[in-house]
Amino acid sequence: MIFKAFKERSNQKHINRLLNSRNVKFTNTKISSIGVVLTLKEFGDLDAIRTFAKELDILPPKTKIITFVEDNKITDKLWDTYFSPKDFGWNGAIKNMDLQNFIDTQFDILICFYNQHSVELNLVTASSKANFKVGISNENLKLYDFVIDVKSNQFELFKIELKKYLTVLNKL
Repeated sequence: MIFKAFKERSNQKHINRLLNSRNVKFTNTKISSIGVVLTLKEFGDLDAIRTFAKELDILPPKTKIITFVEDNKITDKLWDTYFSPKDFGWNGAIKNMDLQNFIDTQFDILICFYNQHSVELNLVTASSKANFKVGISNENLKLYDFVIDVKSNQFELFKIELKKYLTVLNKL
């Protein structure tokens, strides 16, 4: 129990270092790839996200979804890539190769569709090499370049708002 708290604290320090050293590079290029981080507990409709990516004219090979699960016992129901708290070590070390590949991919936009406060989710978001990060949580505004304040059960509203702002930002 004590080690878990120390591990969480070391990962939080790693997140803070990543956020303080981050250089935001805003470009006017159109979006051609998308990454999505979500939690199975809050939102599990992966088909809705794939449909939304198609609406944005992003091809399925350029769409990657990764799901955070807190309990590894329910992973037999998942077809896509997932990660759990066991996939993290000390000081931000990633033990899951699929998760590391997701983080290293330079997406045009990363959508973090979760409200849950979790060091693991924040670590994935902060570590991601994505050019533009969009979130729905006001928990830590440094994590995102843009925040749409909706609940995780309001995906339709999120889609409308994100399309509107991406059009204004000349990303679509």
